[in-house]
Amino acid sequence: MNYFAGIEAGGTKFKTIVAHDPDHILAETVFPTLDPENTLPKVLGFLSSVQSAHRIQIKAIGLACFGPLDLDRASTTFGWITSTPKLKWRSFPILQYVQENTSLPVKIETDVNAAAIAEGKWGAASGLSYYAYITIGTGIGGGLIYNHKPIFGLSHPEIGHMRINHSPQDPFAGNCPYHTDCLEGLANAPALAARWKTEPSTLADDHPAWDLEAFYLAQMIHNLVMTCSPQKVILGGGVMKRAGLYHKVRDQFKRSFQAYIDLPFLDNLDEFICPPALGDLAGALGAVALVKDVKQYRSSEDQC
Repeated sequence: MNYFAGIEAGGTKFKTIVAHDPDHILAETVFPTLDPENTLPKVLGFLSSVQSAHRIQIKAIGLACFGPLDLDRASTTFGWITSTPKLKWRSFPILQYVQENTSLPVKIETDVNAAAIAEGKWGAASGLSYYAYITIGTGIGGGLIYNHKPIFGLSHPEIGHMRINHSPQDPFAGNCPYHTDCLEGLANAPALAARWKTEPSTLADDHPAWDLEAFYLAQMIHNLVMTCSPQKVILGGGVMKRAGLYHKVRDQFKRSFQAYIDLPFLDNLDEFICPPALGDLAGALGAVALVKDVKQYRSSEDQC
């Protein structure tokens, strides 16, 4: 059995696994996201230790990274983290760093695109060709999959920075350093904490924070349905772990959508707006999926 490294480089932590698929995970660990010099050597050191301890050779590394990323192969900065608000990582050539410090093939994708790929391959979007994966946490990001591949045009989609209606009952200005009250500026975890002057985890399930959060997330789904017509919208990330939030989002979306188009999912919103089947491992498993399907890394016994 071949094993692959999956690195999910997130804004708060780097989740790293060595796996063949969700049923065959050899090792996993998490490191806090510090600066590149204090984070990446630990990640690569972990991979080296797994190879030594289990006497295996990792075939390739998939890198699922926060962005914005330059994913234009013709660009001189292909594989760089670009205008991220995480200043220590801005303009950092993360793909080149991993390539230069290992002897393995490396493939890069956004963290949300990778999670979306994994959910289509092994999870909640299995069998679908067009769907969206959104993560709501420290930031808000999204991957759009069309014909089993992530959409990429001038750049990768930045769903977290779409413009939405600011609730007149919400005095919080927003925290996005670029757009102030875009979706991410109003609905990410730091926005929740700043608006309510406490960590979101301390808020009761019936606190008005969650109705407001659902109001903003439902607008995002409304926009995606009207512009992209996905077959499913998967919502992941730490904020979505709040009990009852999925129900609130579905209810707010139904009010917003107003059955404008007669679509089959309206009778089964539990299936259309749903959590990731792979949970917190979606991103890291997506990084594995990036390289597992490349034929040159596969043995004849592998089935993807």
